Amino acid sequence: MTMRPENSVRADALPMFSSNRMRLTMGQWIVIFSVMLPLISLASPAWKHFEEFAHPPDYRIPYPLSRDYWLYGRHVKQSVAEIPQPVFVVGDSIVWGEFVKRDATLPRFLGDQVDNQAVFVNAGVNGLFPLALEGLVRDYGDALHDQRVILHCNLLWMNSPEADLSSTKEQKFNHAELVPQFRPSIPCYRASVEERLSTVIARRSGFLSWSAHMQICYYGAKSIPLWTLDVQRSQPSGNVNAYALPWAPVSFRVPSELDEDTDRGQQSPRHRPWFDRGLNSQSFEWVPPEDSLQWAAYQRLVALLLKRENDLLVVIGPFNEHLVSPANRAGLQKWNETVASWLQDAQVPLIAPAALASEDYADASHPLTSGYRELARRVARDPVFKHWLSPRK
Repeated sequence: MTMRPENSVRADALPMFSSNRMRLTMGQWIVIFSVMLPLISLASPAWKHFEEFAHPPDYRIPYPLSRDYWLYGRHVKQSVAEIPQPVFVVGDSIVWGEFVKRDATLPRFLGDQVDNQAVFVNAGVNGLFPLALEGLVRDYGDALHDQRVILHCNLLWMNSPEADLSSTKEQKFNHAELVPQFRPSIPCYRASVEERLSTVIARRSGFLSWSAHMQICYYGAKSIPLWTLDVQRSQPSGNVNAYALPWAPVSFRVPSELDEDTDRGQQSPRHRPWFDRGLNSQSFEWVPPEDSLQWAAYQRLVALLLKRENDLLVVIGPFNEHLVSPANRAGLQKWNETVASWLQDAQVPLIAPAALASEDYADASHPLTSGYRELARRVARDPVFKHWLSPRK
């Protein structure tokens, strides 16, 4: 017979969750939820009244805040509220202005061309592409309703299966949070089911979008626990964030774009024609329109903007034809014709400016300052644009 020590306790006699010293009653849980739920639901709209947001007419989302989609929604809504006759110019880094300062973008130069007939709002974001732009407008651009919208069409995203995201080889890309997570399927996107579900939930939650805004603006795009572990190498004390108050970085002020940006503007070493930046003539593996994921997303985006009763105008290109090898120019021309034909069938007015001078491009699609100025001049003088911009009854 086996003897058991006097102070031993039978395993089946242990209370469940015995390590928990405190258990909440149903009433206490109700109190917690009654307090937390209003806080969660009100955090996002209330924060706008406490946070200073410098928002000049030529504002664009600063490059470090490119993934702050909550701020993008606020930018669009505030433009609708503050500007009497806004015209939203929507697109990727072509609209945003990758190589130029914010006062040398297409929206800014368009405003100079029309003598204050309208204020052109830079509603572009750096690093976007049609699959991501569709998600941005759908989930964060709800204020784009019954507005005048110029939508840019950049054919760069159809020049290869990799750019089109229809390649089967796994790849990392910008703004993965905005692309379709389940349907349509993106072959090169290999996120786990948990990551995809989290992304979908975050899109639907104003609180989670606001939380991401806080992390991007004030905590170096890190969660607060990770921020506390961040090593400040410039400080001799080392890991100083571990000793800082969690709310110390919150300045209640949205960071503005840098006045002196060494990556952009005519004083930047990047602000040079493509042939001076070491780029050569390139060959492209154009994706057929019927197989293109980016083109399908662009079509859905056009349909969404029309469904929201926006007055829509599309500007196609201009693509840097000087960089395209002669053997590939037929493919570019076919894509131009495909997009123009579809838009005409959809009864969407369009402008397809001719290619700019070679020295006006920084790469395959981004104009330099002189290129944006000339592009705005061509668009503003186009009869389609003049009719589209004319006052409506």
